[in-house]
Amino acid sequence: MRQSGAILLLSCYELGHQPLSLASPLAYLSRAGFAPSAIDTSVQPLPDAALRKAKLVAISVPMHTALRLGVSIAKRVRAVNPQAHICFYGLYATLNAAYLLDGHGDSVIGGEYEQPLLELACALEKGTSLDLTGVGTRHKPSPPSRVRTSFATPDRSTLPGLESYARLQQDHSLTLAGYVEASHGCLHTCLHCPLTPIYNGRLFVVPREVVLEDIRAQVSMGAGHITFGDPDFLNGPGHSLRILREMHENFPHLTFDATIKIEHILERRNIFPELRELGCAFIVSAVESLSDTVLARLDKGHTRADVFEALEIMRAAGIALRPSLLPFTPWATMDDYIELLRCFEEWGMLEQVDPVQYSIRLLVPPGSALADDLAADGLLGRLDPAAYTYLWEHPDPRMDELQREVAGIAERAEHLGENPVKTFFWIKERAHAAAGLRTGASHYLPRLGPPRLTESWFC
Repeated sequence: MRQSGAILLLSCYELGHQPLSLASPLAYLSRAGFAPSAIDTSVQPLPDAALRKAKLVAISVPMHTALRLGVSIAKRVRAVNPQAHICFYGLYATLNAAYLLDGHGDSVIGGEYEQPLLELACALEKGTSLDLTGVGTRHKPSPPSRVRTSFATPDRSTLPGLESYARLQQDHSLTLAGYVEASHGCLHTCLHCPLTPIYNGRLFVVPREVVLEDIRAQVSMGAGHITFGDPDFLNGPGHSLRILREMHENFPHLTFDATIKIEHILERRNIFPELRELGCAFIVSAVESLSDTVLARLDKGHTRADVFEALEIMRAAGIALRPSLLPFTPWATMDDYIELLRCFEEWGMLEQVDPVQYSIRLLVPPGSALADDLAADGLLGRLDPAAYTYLWEHPDPRMDELQREVAGIAERAEHLGENPVKTFFWIKERAHAAAGLRTGASHYLPRLGPPRLTESWFC
């Protein structure tokens, strides 16, 4: 066993769940004889002593918020331990390689990061060349890793307990929630998705026994609910169903949630009654917009009418559909926004939408598949490396102002723990004022909120 603490893995923000991005490399590196340590800085202190001891500090950046926090941590690492090798790994590492390697880090790893991270640790230990497949440095850019060698059952034994993270809220009860992934990557190539430039339509299936053993470990930690964090749970429907059936057989009390594309809901409509029987509490789906123009520009693979149909399928199965949204894009009009609000109100879905979703604005990170389209339309501004995105302004200035106001309303509501229905009507009032319209009376009848996780999620 190598020196304990020489490898320090750090997580900053992972949507309110115990970070798989720590548990997986912990197991992978330990299996090879290393003794890594890990700290989730979102719930744990980061002592200077741990930073001074580390020769390799690997910072997980699976999303935009994590990247922003991770860069701040990297600056602290540099101040405390200038000799440490800083590696950023995860979905947003390779996308932002140029900025990260310009003074913030020494290497980046995107895509399937476990094996490249292991090879980096070995090279640093031996003092050999860092010219490694899947590892980008200042002197040698590298594409994201799209090769998988093996999987190890994640090691969660040294991570904070599940009580430190989001819970399933159902009726008036709270249940500890675990998190697993049955696959990595995605078969689809939606133009706005950061997975597209990293995986380019590739899918890696996690062996069934690895997923089930990880579920078993989290059940022993008290989990009564499991989030399947795959970008799309039905990319491999046979694989996913086998896992669910065995999970239910072994742990019939467990509930679960998963993310599933609208088009897969339509294609696999017959399986949802079974998913309900297997414990499905809710499904997240990237609805994004109800404008066919916007959906086409994003290459989402579904239409406005498909969203209506998917909602009916889910209601018939008795499963709540919780939409994720992208209402602010250069192609969305004020009328589109008003129509989005109107539809959710008429469909009786206000309890199913986290208010933050009404505020999400398109991010265009370096390497985004949308960048060329925006440039061709004259809508792409300069790259702001420190913000990890290309800038853009809406052709209608009212939309940019409305987005800022809605974001403020949603942030305040989250801080106050405000009921999402009340928050919706604040947003509706502001949107109608921006459009020069009267809000009018509402006859919405509040419903018992469907199951949800206690932390609103967004990238």
